[in-house]
Amino acid sequence: MTKITVAKGDGIGPEIMDATLEIILAAGADIEIDEIEVGEKVYLAGNTAGIAKEAWDVIRRNKVFLKAPITTPQGGGYKSLNVTTRKFLGLYSNVRPCMSLHPFVKTKHPIMDLVIVRENEEDLYAGIEHQQTDEVVQCLKLISRPGCEKIVRYAFEYAKQYGRKKVTCFTKDNIMKQTDGLFHKVFDEIAKEYPEIDNEHWIVDIGAAKLADTPEAFDVIVMPNLYGDILSDVAAQITGSVGLAGSANIGEECAMFEAIHGSAPKRAGQNSANPSGLLQGAVMMLTHIGQTDVAEKIQNAWLKTIEDGIHTNDIFKEGTSKQKVGTKEFAKAVIANLGQKPSLLKPVSYDNSTALNLPKYKRKPAAKKELVGVDVFVHWPGSNPDELAKIIQQLDTDNVTLSMITNRGIKVYPEGFKETFCTDHWRCRFKPTENGVVTKKNIIEILTNAHVHTIDIIKTENLYTFDGVATYSLGQGQ
Repeated sequence: MTKITVAKGDGIGPEIMDATLEIILAAGADIEIDEIEVGEKVYLAGNTAGIAKEAWDVIRRNKVFLKAPITTPQGGGYKSLNVTTRKFLGLYSNVRPCMSLHPFVKTKHPIMDLVIVRENEEDLYAGIEHQQTDEVVQCLKLISRPGCEKIVRYAFEYAKQYGRKKVTCFTKDNIMKQTDGLFHKVFDEIAKEYPEIDNEHWIVDIGAAKLADTPEAFDVIVMPNLYGDILSDVAAQITGSVGLAGSANIGEECAMFEAIHGSAPKRAGQNSANPSGLLQGAVMMLTHIGQTDVAEKIQNAWLKTIEDGIHTNDIFKEGTSKQKVGTKEFAKAVIANLGQKPSLLKPVSYDNSTALNLPKYKRKPAAKKELVGVDVFVHWPGSNPDELAKIIQQLDTDNVTLSMITNRGIKVYPEGFKETFCTDHWRCRFKPTENGVVTKKNIIEILTNAHVHTIDIIKTENLYTFDGVATYSLGQGQ
């Protein structure tokens, strides 16, 4: 028997969780349930995380967490519990299967069957933001080699275990050459270890267009966090309904399973919500804990129920559907179909399915790191870059001098264009003189000079080479 943690959530959460648990227990799931309270009640009781310490202890002890949707109150500094849980528990991989159920659920893509594997912990979701000037705020995009290696390897191992033929990577590394460039580079490195699986890379914008238009061209897609968040919802929607999709959040020690939709508080208590998304999460949970026979029985019964035209309101369609049912009635129909398989939809078989056991990340030998300059970010309300350059040149030291100024990434000094619109946020790049060498002491001197000349420096970013390779962006137009 496996002990799992269950949270019934908010809005429609308790209804769909009750239906889901009724189905999986009727199918013979060998589980023991520890229920915890998370979400709106906890938030409004003054806990901005939406979860109590004691609940964390239960989740960490049981390692497996089945969670219904929750409501995060607006304003007040409340943090998303989903994001917090994924990061605290190291749930680095978000897995979302997206399969059409044509002709029983309306879709323009009848043969769509793909899986999106999304990095779950970093990227812009690090949530590190600052207001820099009156006119400019920033959000730091953090991409790490461990994060890239773990998620890319997971995607290939998933494809290998489930008999998938191709893994596709989406990035925007034609623009973000360092961050998305690292993700793409790691993808290419790891793809070589799986010669039996086809691999390809798409720039995310045209890749997203292709996904929306021709999803059957893809099999497994692996992406950084933000792209994966957006496109997994797109993929789920074009199968027929976001309400049918579940997801798994997998870490090295813990795992969380859920529906991808929200808590829909306006529909709470009406016995109308579709429990399918959470049930799909529960099926993935049962596979994860090794109860594949139960997972297979539930999934085939669910497919048979969909095929029989027994549909909740969200997917009911006159002429295709046979019977409109509520949440409880849908659960009873699935239970009645346990032990049966669909006739037209493809039955599933989980004979070879187990939790993926990936190796832990091993840190690479450190590269030779050399300081070669510094970017100094300045809050200045003027508009003439040449005028600013004269001010900033007062910060030059014996070894380091101003080489470039950019505004929102575009080079405006030297040889800028008068047509370029500038905000009050300026990046001033200092590089060594012809025979000079940059040191940390030079940076301190620059900051000291700025204090003397009352120049408002917001922050600095050191410029490095690693093993002789420049690892910082040029100014656009440089």
